Amino acid sequence: MFDQKILSVSDELVKRAIGFGVWISTAESCTGGLIAGALTSVSGASACVGAGFVTYSNEAKIDALNVSPQSLDLYGAVSAEVAGEMARGAQTKAKAQLAIAVTGIAGPGGGSAEKPVGLVYIASAGGTDVHSLTVKEFKFGDIGRSEVRRETVLCALELGLLALKPQS
Repeated sequence: MFDQKILSVSDELVKRAIGFGVWISTAESCTGGLIAGALTSVSGASACVGAGFVTYSNEAKIDALNVSPQSLDLYGAVSAEVAGEMARGAQTKAKAQLAIAVTGIAGPGGGSAEKPVGLVYIASAGGTDVHSLTVKEFKFGDIGRSEVRRETVLCALELGLLALKPQS
């Protein structure tokens, strides 16, 4: 189901989360649960994966994650602001120390000149610093729906790893 790279990063993230005693939650739009699926493909993930939210519609983002309707109106569902709110919402709702959120345009349709196919925002809230929030923009291009989703999953897992680095 998942390629070796995704499985390897998932395994490392689960091990690191268990080592830190951190609960992980996910909030997914364009990946539709694939990040949670990658994490739970790892044996022992039940020791660190608490909840996953698939919030494909704006209404689901508002209801499940407390994303602000004003943010959706001002910035759109595919935005750094909404990705950050999704991550914070998943962190709060699941009582997790780390939340990973994604929102984007996987294609083939749905893009525009301002927000083209392949535009994805990935956010991590918490980690070794439970108050941190990181949001990154990715422009994968029009590489096909499956590939945009694959790259999003991989980058989201890698962002989760970065959030669980030992503090110096």
